[in-house]
Amino acid sequence: MSLLTLHNSLITYLAIGAILFGMGVYGMVTRRTLIGMLIAAELMLAGASVNFMAFNRFTAPDPALGQIFTLFIMAIAAAEAAIGLSIIIAFYRHNKSIDTEDAVQLKG
Repeated sequence: MSLLTLHNSLITYLAIGAILFGMGVYGMVTRRTLIGMLIAAELMLAGASVNFMAFNRFTAPDPALGQIFTLFIMAIAAAEAAIGLSIIIAFYRHNKSIDTEDAVQLKG
């Protein structure tokens, strides 16, 4: 496969989506702050969106199907960001920290 035809291949888009999703999983595992975890979750949703759009472009009989899934993912990401940030702000106001180690106090 030549480099010129690589941009128009399903495997290329799936690899980009897998890389984004993998970066998100790595960020969720390694980050200790809640903001970092929120950004990692956004990366995971972006990777899933890229995969839906790739399958829409190359294999779906209905061209709107992948776009509808991607719009739902964007809506979920916006709601997650709004609710997640409000929880993080409330947590910061209570504990003066956004470190996940301090969230152990919330148990019970």
